[in-house]
Amino acid sequence: MIRFLEIGNEIIWVILGILLLALAPAIIMTIIGFVMRKKNPKAAKVLFIISAVYIIIGLGFCGILSF
Repeated sequence: MIRFLEIGNEIIWVILGILLLALAPAIIMTIIGFVMRKKNPKAAKVLFIISAVYIIIGLGFCGILSF
């Protein structure tokens, strides 16, 4: 584990940063959906569906194209 966190392994941090950037909008939409769930369940359901589709397309098709 200590070798994983060494400064010399910049490529690991780059990959983790790219994954974080790729998943950030979906994570934000999911958090907003959980907040809105009690007040407006229909809008929360739409946000959950949009975030799931975003992850499937973003990591599936677009993720394959980036590598």
